[in-house]
Amino acid sequence: MICSRLRPSVPHLLSWRLLGTAASRTVAVKQPDLLSATLAFEDPSAFRVKSWGELLRALGVFRLCSFPVLVNNCGKLMSIARTLLGRRGFSMLLRPTVYAQFVAGENESEIAQSMEKMSLLGLRPMLAVPIEEDLGESTGEKRYEDNMEAMLECVRISHNNTWSKDPMMQLKITALISPELCVKLTTLIAKQPYDLNLLLRAMDGETVNFPGLDKSEVVHFHCGLQRLNKIAEASVNKVRVLVDAEYTYMNPALSLVTMAMMKKFNKDGVWIWNTYQCYLKESRSLLLEALSLSKNEGFCLGVKLVRGAYMDKERKLAEKEGRVDPVHQCWEDTNDSYNGSLDVMLEEISQKPDHFRIIVATHNEESVRRAAKRMEELGIDSDGGSVCFGQLLGMCDHVSLTLAKEGYTVYKSVPYGSVDDTLPYLVRRAQENRTVLQGIRKERDLLRKELYRRLSLRRRS
Repeated sequence: MICSRLRPSVPHLLSWRLLGTAASRTVAVKQPDLLSATLAFEDPSAFRVKSWGELLRALGVFRLCSFPVLVNNCGKLMSIARTLLGRRGFSMLLRPTVYAQFVAGENESEIAQSMEKMSLLGLRPMLAVPIEEDLGESTGEKRYEDNMEAMLECVRISHNNTWSKDPMMQLKITALISPELCVKLTTLIAKQPYDLNLLLRAMDGETVNFPGLDKSEVVHFHCGLQRLNKIAEASVNKVRVLVDAEYTYMNPALSLVTMAMMKKFNKDGVWIWNTYQCYLKESRSLLLEALSLSKNEGFCLGVKLVRGAYMDKERKLAEKEGRVDPVHQCWEDTNDSYNGSLDVMLEEISQKPDHFRIIVATHNEESVRRAAKRMEELGIDSDGGSVCFGQLLGMCDHVSLTLAKEGYTVYKSVPYGSVDDTLPYLVRRAQENRTVLQGIRKERDLLRKELYRRLSLRRRS
């Protein structure tokens, strides 16, 4: 079957848009009865598990993150600090602060220590090797092979542990296939979509000629597909691999590759997952297309549902190129998109919980509560595995800990590596998620209440 990732037929596209519009209308108005009353996320006691040092560190980091000028220029500021302090001095500054807040550690021992503590709180880790590339950053085949080895090591660490059942990990395809090739593939499949079976044959080592690519690009694509195949083979029946979405100018190629992996490895379970960015206007149609494809091709579909992290760059690029802005015009439209897509997936899961799975990856309390309420209405088990929740390590702990306390399956996205390796990741996450970082006032207030409670107890004693 041909994967019509970019150019669905007009009737299908029309039906998807009609469905999307109807679904959006059902969530456009906040209705208290649709939200779970048991998940208020107002209790500061969620932070009683944190040490004094962790409380103070979180308050300090979140306070810094509330200043737009610091977040917007954090890359430059860190570069200056590293020049002035030297590599060792800069590491000594960053390690106990920003790094410790958002990164699990550098080696397996440090990671295990962080993960064991997380496990005691009822949370599960979703390990992430902080490797990604954008246009102009490609560094050659050797680098991609090294990245593959790092991801295979991530599979091993995730599987060989005592601190998590049903482990997950994150993967970025641009760490294994060049962004330039992904952009070219996106252009090609817009004109003539590739057959998924073409990619499957290449994954199995067969020499395949991909239309529109020159000889060197065909060789690189073959190598990239076989790298992905090795990671998938190592993870099936051990670790669930969640493939991240990236920029719109390469996402169609990333989804094409991910769907091919799903067709090959998701026959009997959801081991390979794809990510859908609901701040994009096309997200609902893409999700519905993936659902249709999975049913027609007979593979299981795993969905990581996010709002998205590249909004500013997408808008600036669209304006520069004279294209229509691909991002929803307002926060409310993005919320409607997210909640509508969530409803679609939960309906499917209620019918076939072994065939479809979703991770509700969001810091938005309303979406979390809505998901919990809808799960209850549809009879979906809170700990059955078909629906889980996800937040970033070091953020939104009041949501994560409350969910875990109520019996839901909760994952924290956990990057790991050295200060040097994770610094680009931290800078990008800070800049791409600055609207989230500036919106953490509630978490900061709850942390402050817990700090005052402890100080009050100390004074009384």
